[in-house]
Amino acid sequence: MTLPDTAPNAPGADRTFQVDLRGLVDLLSHHLYSSPRVYLRELMQNAVDALTARHALEPAAPADAFGVCLYADGSVVRVEDDGVGLTEADVHSFLATIGRSSKRADRIAEQRGDFIGQFGIGLLSCFLVADEIHVLSRSARTPDAPAVEWRGRGDGSYTVRTLPASARPRPGTTVTLTPRADAGEWTRPAQVHALARHFGSLLRHPVTFDDGTTAGTPDGPGVSVNPEPAPWARTYPTPGARSRALAAYGEDVLGFKPLDTMELDLPAVGLKGIACVLPETVPAGRRHGHRVHVKGMLLSEQAEEILPEWAFFVRCVVDAESLRPTASRESLYEDDTLAAVRDALAERLRDWIARAAASDPELLGRFLQAHHLAVKSLAVHDDEILRMLLPWLPFETTDGNATLDEFARTHRTVLVTSSVEEFRQVAAIASAAGLGVVNGGYTYDRELVHRLPEIRPEATVADLDPATLTAHLDPVDRETELAAAAYLAQARDALAVFDCDVALRTFQPVSAPALLIDSREARHERTRSQLAREQEGGLWGDILGALRQEAPRAQLILNQLNPLVRTAVSIDEPELARTSAEALYGQAAMLSRRPLRPAESSLINRSFLDLLAHALRKDS
Repeated sequence: MTLPDTAPNAPGADRTFQVDLRGLVDLLSHHLYSSPRVYLRELMQNAVDALTARHALEPAAPADAFGVCLYADGSVVRVEDDGVGLTEADVHSFLATIGRSSKRADRIAEQRGDFIGQFGIGLLSCFLVADEIHVLSRSARTPDAPAVEWRGRGDGSYTVRTLPASARPRPGTTVTLTPRADAGEWTRPAQVHALARHFGSLLRHPVTFDDGTTAGTPDGPGVSVNPEPAPWARTYPTPGARSRALAAYGEDVLGFKPLDTMELDLPAVGLKGIACVLPETVPAGRRHGHRVHVKGMLLSEQAEEILPEWAFFVRCVVDAESLRPTASRESLYEDDTLAAVRDALAERLRDWIARAAASDPELLGRFLQAHHLAVKSLAVHDDEILRMLLPWLPFETTDGNATLDEFARTHRTVLVTSSVEEFRQVAAIASAAGLGVVNGGYTYDRELVHRLPEIRPEATVADLDPATLTAHLDPVDRETELAAAAYLAQARDALAVFDCDVALRTFQPVSAPALLIDSREARHERTRSQLAREQEGGLWGDILGALRQEAPRAQLILNQLNPLVRTAVSIDEPELARTSAEALYGQAAMLSRRPLRPAESSLINRSFLDLLAHALRKDS
């Protein structure tokens, strides 16, 4: 042991941190790892990394010459490998020093990229299920090396002793845990077997499981955890058979039957896998996690970061060589490599969309029916996708749900609203007037509709102006206008509180008694003007006054063709005229489907009760 040059308590003396191992284990269990189940993944990972080092030491050995054996009978959990093993010096250096990994040793530093683990704290995860870890190892690097036993305990103490080579006849390492009583959920034989398959089904080294009751196989005891290579690593008689096998694997692993399956292959980072297109619509903004393996070991089932946000219509299963796991090995480290992989996979998805658009219209139609919002979000930023798919994308229009290509053939001028509310207000009347209006209130829709001339130069796109609509409403004759003048004056006075003008026109459909034209922007402007009036004087009033402009008024347009309106405009009782005008306003406001202001809700209730009272008085 090396002593410091100065006494421990001397001024300026070097000191070492004191680590509370129990506190560290608690930190791991609550903040680093998502579940105690990761202990088995960490043990399997260490075993597989040891096999990788053994193959580097003996490159001529067959690929399946060395393997991993798992054993669990309810009383112990044991993981044994034929890997490179540890010497006594290795044990002292790597097992007794928190945070140091044998994979960082100089002698194998040049092969570090071949290992799954990089952080050297995985063994501590065993303390999540056991109070003691027993390691028996024999190094393959030193001929006739003795066996070394290490026992580590949860209180931070450990013992090391050297045993005869006969204690472990072959090189490799055996880790044995005696589970705590409260860890039975994670250490029962069936659970250990399930976890081994969950984490290690794609591992390239042979892994077997034995619960003490299996009769064994011709190759040895236990059953194989990973009997077959990854589906994309197998050979198939035909391309169709390969596609069906990949789709069946995606359905089995992800739990849904894919609309389509695309194979992923990025040789630069050693990534292979599949992307499965979800068969149903995904709510906007909901991102599905992806199943990511690193060198065959399952890293995460919820790795969102491997694809861009717009690609929420697919879920992936991939295995990569060059992606870096985080310290917990449950997600991916955000670096330039991951960014490049994300961009490359995004390009694969664009290629798939392009192929579907060019060669499989039926598939494209089913895809767009389920995922048009995802494609719209992509088309906004991707000119190539815009050119390919904008004519195919569905929009809500006055002709019903239609593609822009269909709609533009019928309407040379395409009008687009700025909000869903505005579309609801005008749809029926605009349709009857022969105007072609698209609902631009949904995410991306207005921006995409305005780009239609880029695809169809003969099309004209304009924002819907209330004046455009009112210009298509027919005026009434002079005699009718004069006969209704008194009623219209009463109606304007009654609705002045809402900054609403009233006009009389004729339009279709006849069943619509009134149309309320009142955009969200106009309401905001009126609210600001009202605030300015209330804040007259002072600095704030001056600022708002400088910004003030003539606020656009709402318009209640009464339909002279409607029988109810024709009756209403003939009312000569001032109070009843006011009440009927309020009722028509309230009904038109409700038909617009916009949120009602408190004053409007009160008006609707009051006008209904007043009209009911009038009807009862008349009948009595």
